[in-house]
Amino acid sequence: MAKKSSKIKRFFKWLGAILLLLLVLGGSFAAHEWYAEKPFYFNNFLNRELIKTALDRPEMLTRLGFLESVGITGHNAELDDASPQATDELFVRLRNILATIKSYGDDELDEGERLSKEVVLYLVELVAESEKFRFHNFPVNQLFGVQNSYPSFMDSMHQVNNVDDADNYIARLNKVKIKFNQVLQGLKIREEAGILPPRFVVDRVLVEMKKFVNTPSEENILYTSLERKVAAVGDFSDEDRQRVLAEAKAAIETTVYPAYQSFIDYFDKLREKTGTDDGVWRLPDGDEFYASALKLFTTTDYTPDQVHNIGLKEIERIQGEILAILAAEGYDTSAGFAAAIDALAADSKFYYPDTDEGRKQILADYQKIIDEIDKGLQDAFRMRPEAGVEVARIPEFKEKTAAGGYYEQPALDGSRPGRFFANLYDVKATPKYGMRTLAYHEAIPGHHFQIAISMELDGVPFVRRLPAFTAYVEGWALYSERLAWELGFQNDPFDNIGRLQAELFRAVRLVVDTGIHTKRWTRQQAIDYMRKNTGMAESDVVAEIERYIVMPGQATAYKVGMMKILELREAAKAKLGDKFDLRDFHDVVLKNGAVPLDVLERLVNAYVADRSGQTQSQ
Repeated sequence: MAKKSSKIKRFFKWLGAILLLLLVLGGSFAAHEWYAEKPFYFNNFLNRELIKTALDRPEMLTRLGFLESVGITGHNAELDDASPQATDELFVRLRNILATIKSYGDDELDEGERLSKEVVLYLVELVAESEKFRFHNFPVNQLFGVQNSYPSFMDSMHQVNNVDDADNYIARLNKVKIKFNQVLQGLKIREEAGILPPRFVVDRVLVEMKKFVNTPSEENILYTSLERKVAAVGDFSDEDRQRVLAEAKAAIETTVYPAYQSFIDYFDKLREKTGTDDGVWRLPDGDEFYASALKLFTTTDYTPDQVHNIGLKEIERIQGEILAILAAEGYDTSAGFAAAIDALAADSKFYYPDTDEGRKQILADYQKIIDEIDKGLQDAFRMRPEAGVEVARIPEFKEKTAAGGYYEQPALDGSRPGRFFANLYDVKATPKYGMRTLAYHEAIPGHHFQIAISMELDGVPFVRRLPAFTAYVEGWALYSERLAWELGFQNDPFDNIGRLQAELFRAVRLVVDTGIHTKRWTRQQAIDYMRKNTGMAESDVVAEIERYIVMPGQATAYKVGMMKILELREAAKAKLGDKFDLRDFHDVVLKNGAVPLDVLERLVNAYVADRSGQTQSQ
């Protein structure tokens, strides 16, 4: 209860600074800060623009979960505008924001504001530069298209605590057709420009959507989720329960399913135009687009060849370490890495039963792993999030094509904890020796620590609390895997193999991502390379390669970010010697939210210089 109260107080501090300023004190200074082209206070400007952006995006407001704390719920009846026109307006707004940011001179700002300016300017400039490539993506794909993100959003994000919430849920069901039509407009623009998804993407989404619409409405996740939520509300009358469920059933049958059918009809026809050249090199200005994607995701100027070669060197190093452990444990390594890792993967002792009970045990054991490490980090961290984290299964309707796991941030008001979603589709993809590493990456001390801490930061504009830079966010999570091993949480040699396999997996990504998108590797060539060099389950390898195809450049951020954090830590150790404190280093990395890697380097160098000065003066 105390933790939730603390979060609500923090929420009011932020909301009171901007939103209540407008609502309660309108007409004076607050009105100036809201309407002025250049507000007096830089942080007010940043918060204002984020609020204005969020107010135009009801799904974002639901995800953030703070307006509900003050009784505002109308946005929960709406869906985001996904039309090309809305994106046009966003880029116009970004250019205006960029001009205003630049109008603030550094001499007008304090140290914290200068850092905010540097970070936000970097982000906004990157996004603004990407306007040229705004259609170089596939908004309906096997991973994160609206066709699967919408049901997931309704299931995990839309809360139902009373009848009004249930009515808002139904309103959102009835607005699906509008949103799908907006997405369809963008798909047709891409089609005219020759930006078509690979054929396998079309095949995957068609299978997914046809299965979705062929599910009886009362068995659909959109219905069963509402049914479950309504049942959990104690004061729901039988009459209200029957009404909202009947209206949901009708909305699914008359609005949701027809919206999905419109996509099915479109992709059935589009399939004939698609091919099997999967890299973005085939798109208009594809090489330039990929270079832009690498810069966006890594926050570096690395070329594709540099990224590719880093990957090759790291693969060789990590495979050598794994083989040494396997040999020490009695495995035959004479036939090379692939044969040795396959022998390990074939050992049945490392797997859970392929049953419902086996899957329940996987979730329970993940929670034990997280709870254990959460209690043992006193010597490594001072900053810890107040929000808790729980383990859940990836919804079954999308787990076949989903990654092995992912993290979902907590609500700002404390009503929803952070969540680590685990993929239980193929138990062979969850060897026991890989579970610790995945839990450390997605939950503690990985994504949950970094993202939840950033959301709870005081005294910074809200935009800096968001996980905006992939190299930092994913680099931290991958660094956390190694940190857990360094702190003694993976003493079992097989758990250490799991850690090294996970790092190897990220190194292989550097090679296959650049291979697909610049060296014209085929999908099968990339699958074969990753399977041979990681020993991962075939189902995981296929899902991963198909992910890299629809998210060019993103997968390179993990290893690049981890290597930079390790590099900065070792440099700080070398310069500070006995004065180095791991807790101090982690404070510096975490206390400013997500930042570009060069900004992180400057912050760590400043900490080292400051600590060195203190050491000398003592």
